[in-house]
Formats: sequence, C-alpha cells, structure tokens
Amino acid sequence: MAWDFSTEPEFQAKLDWVEQFCKEEVEPLEYVFPYAVRSPDPKVKAYVRGLQQQVKDQGLWALFLDEELGGPGFGQLKLGLINEILGRYPSAPQMFGAAAPDTGNMEMLAAYGTEEQKARWLQPLLDQEIFSAYSMTEPQGGSDPNLFRTFATRDGDEWVINGEKWFTSAGRVADILFVMCTNGMFVVPRNTPGVEIQPEPRNHNHIIYNEVRVPLDHLLGPGDGAKVLAQRRLGGGRIHHAMRTIAQCNLAFDMMCERALSRESHGKIIAEHQMVQEKIADSYAQIRMLRLFVLETAWKIDNTSTAEARTDIAAVKYTMAKVLRDVSFNALHILGSLGTTDLTPIQAMYAAAPTMGIADGVDEVHKATVARRVLKEYRPHEGYWPTEYFPAKREAAWKKMQPKLDADPELAASAENYKKYFAKRG
Repeated sequence: MAWDFSTEPEFQAKLDWVEQFCKEEVEPLEYVFPYAVRSPDPKVKAYVRGLQQQVKDQGLWALFLDEELGGPGFGQLKLGLINEILGRYPSAPQMFGAAAPDTGNMEMLAAYGTEEQKARWLQPLLDQEIFSAYSMTEPQGGSDPNLFRTFATRDGDEWVINGEKWFTSAGRVADILFVMCTNGMFVVPRNTPGVEIQPEPRNHNHIIYNEVRVPLDHLLGPGDGAKVLAQRRLGGGRIHHAMRTIAQCNLAFDMMCERALSRESHGKIIAEHQMVQEKIADSYAQIRMLRLFVLETAWKIDNTSTAEARTDIAAVKYTMAKVLRDVSFNALHILGSLGTTDLTPIQAMYAAAPTMGIADGVDEVHKATVARRVLKEYRPHEGYWPTEYFPAKREAAWKKMQPKLDADPELAASAENYKKYFAKRG
C-alpha cells in the first residue's frame, strides 16, 4: 500500500520556481500594470511576453492540458499543487496561460475540435492572441441543462442561434463565446450580429442571442454533445478552483495571524484573547482538511477518471466555498475596521465566497449529487431495528460464539458471568 504525502524533488524544484517567479515578477507587475496580459500597449505587451517566455522555458505553459492534448500532462495532483501557488496572485493564472474561462474552453477545443478548429481558435487562445468566454447558464434554468432553452436551428449552410444566457463571465471582453445550446456546443465570435450583451452586470454578462448566424463548422464536437463537453470542461476545473481557493484562504490566514500578533486590545496582544485564538485554530483546521480533501480528489482523478471521482469533486466544490467564507470572515474580524475596506484583499475574498458557492453549479445541486451517489452504496435494513441495534447484535454474537463456548466450558462459564454482570447493571 502506497501512502505518501511527499513531493518528488524534481517537481518541488518547479514549485519553488513558480513561487519565486510569482513573488518577484508577477506580483510587482500586478500593482504597476493592472491587467497587463490584456494590455494593448506594445511596450507592456512585450514585457509580458518576455515573462511568459520564462514560464514556457520551464515547461509550465498551458499546464492544465494533458500530454495527448499538447500540454505538459502533469495530472490533477501536480496541477493542484501549482494552482495552490498561482491562486495567491490574481494575474498569475493568465501569466501561465492557465486562466479561466479560457482553460476549460481550450480543453474542449483540444479534446473535441477538428484540426481546422484548433488552428483557427485553439492556437490563438494558447498564444493569448484572443480570449474567450463560456456562455452556459440561463436566467430561467440556472446551471441545469435540462431547463435550458437556447437552441440552434440549421438553415442551409448556417446555424441560427436563439436564446438568452446569464452570467457569461468576461463575455464583454471575449473574442469568441462558447455557447451551450440544447442541441450542441457552438463557437460564436462576439461581434457576430445578434449577440446582444446587456449593460448589466458588467463582469458576468447577460447576453441575448437574437437570430445569431454562424457557419456549420462552428459546431464543436458532435451534435447533441453539449452535456458531454460541459462535463469535460467543468470536472477538472473545479479542482483548480479549489486549490486556488485554498491559496486565498492561506493568504487570509497569514494576514489574520500577522494582525493578531501586531495589535493590542484591553491591555494585551489580541493573539492572547481566547476568541481570537479560536478563530485562528478553527481556520487552520478547516484549511488543512480542505487541502487534504482536494489533493486526495486530484489523486483519485489521476488514478481513475473524472467520472469515477465525481462524488468527491462535487463535495470539494461546495466545501471550498464554505471554508473561504469562514476563513475570510475570521480574518476580516481580526483585522477589524481595516478588513471592511478595499485596502486589503480580505473584503474581496469575503465578497467572493457566495459567488464560489454558485459558480460551476450551485452548492445545493452538488450536495444533492453527493447525497444521491453516496446513498447508492447503502441498502435499507430489514425489520424494525437498524444494523447497529445492540440487542440484535448481542444475540447474533452469542449464536456465533456458541460452538466455541460449547467446546470450552471454562470460557462458557466466563461468558455467563459477563452476561449476569451486565444484566444486573441494566
């Protein structure tokens, strides 16, 4: 039996490089040139490309893709460990060519796209010459595909898409949209006539597809295959989100511990107050438990499949939102009034926690999935009493032991004495 929590020295060296690179290069760039990866300024773009070349030289570019899809093929466990670092720095995923929503869209293209589609869209996405968005959820149906209405009708050599999508993150700034219809997944250039992006919300866009026409070759994968493509896209992505969430929790935890040792209240350092100690202890335990759960799930995916690990993936998804909420709330309180402002990352983390409980499927749906799948492994007991009903187990034990007692009178006498003793105790 193999049971090991260590990391291979060669890969640990990669993790150390990633951490140093993010601290020394990515974080400073973030404060001087926000959103540098998307900057139209040629000088900024050239500087970013130089940094990204260092990432490529390390073999860490587009690290989410499996080897057969053209990536490094790290597997989910190693990806999780890398994302645990990247998640601490908002622009790091884009600097490594591994930012959502592009990652999942590129994975769908790599797995299901034709060679022509890969040349047209996948390579430009990998090179960050274009950016994408994922248009899945709908106002009336949320994230339940069974309630979706957006539909593509074939008209000669074109598809005509009609429907309404809600919460298409980064849709306004995307070059292409991956639109999930009831009869397939379609790639739609954002500037196509009929793509109507509503004024609000600004970041997670409400889009109406009104007689949107695209060529036949804009269907990605098989017709009626949208659900299969969506599951391929979302499964591993939830593990990446979870590890990046852990990175945010670790950042909040570091901030609360530093603050607890730096401020005084009622005549002593606030770290000496028991309620502060309770918040620190609870946060520490929650983060460690979530991290082990996520890494075990990633390991399970690597050794089986996303489908086999579906129960754990769903459980990880709703657990990470709760831990982020709890830890960021504790950190906010320990920072005090400063924690309620936008002068530190804490307020944004706490505000993001509810979104984490909705993105990629609401927590309630994932909890129901976990419950249904777990209950399939159980069967109802017969009769009135559950399996662990003591009188029934005691009777069964006596029956099982009786041949041994019959063969050994002294052991039988001891058993009778035990029975009398416990009978007296009631």
